[in-house]
Amino acid sequence: MGVWELLLVGVVMLLGLCGVLVPGVPGSWLVWAAVLWWALLDPTGLAWAVLAGTTVVLLVSQAVRWQLPPGRLIRRGGTRRIPVWAGVGALVGFVVVPVIGAIPGFVSGIYLSERLRLGRHGDALSATRTAMRSGGWSVLAELFACLLILAAWLGAVIWG
Repeated sequence: MGVWELLLVGVVMLLGLCGVLVPGVPGSWLVWAAVLWWALLDPTGLAWAVLAGTTVVLLVSQAVRWQLPPGRLIRRGGTRRIPVWAGVGALVGFVVVPVIGAIPGFVSGIYLSERLRLGRHGDALSATRTAMRSGGWSVLAELFACLLILAAWLGAVIWG
């Protein structure tokens, strides 16, 4: 598989990651489709193993999301910047503290967004709790699964 094709697969994965944060966009399925595309164009044992693992991770994350209460990350009074800050926080946390850092990074991103909007610690903390209860855990589960898939794909491409 050429560099341009790998770059295109990576771009589709990044679009999928962004799609996780936008309501109505099937972000996790875009990430899975990118891995499927890669595995079909580069049919090695490692590629098929990554695809199988990706499928399992995606199905488990969907099962977890179905158990969580439905809702949206942005509620009345919130801004559209919340998902952006949450996504950036999760990505930074995922890189700084590999894998598990996405969870505190996501919550910290929401808190930082609310702190900048509201100004006071107590108000920002309350708004962060509300955002997490009203759909934040569901978005975090899907985003975390997509970050795991992206990391597995990157590892297979770089070291495989």
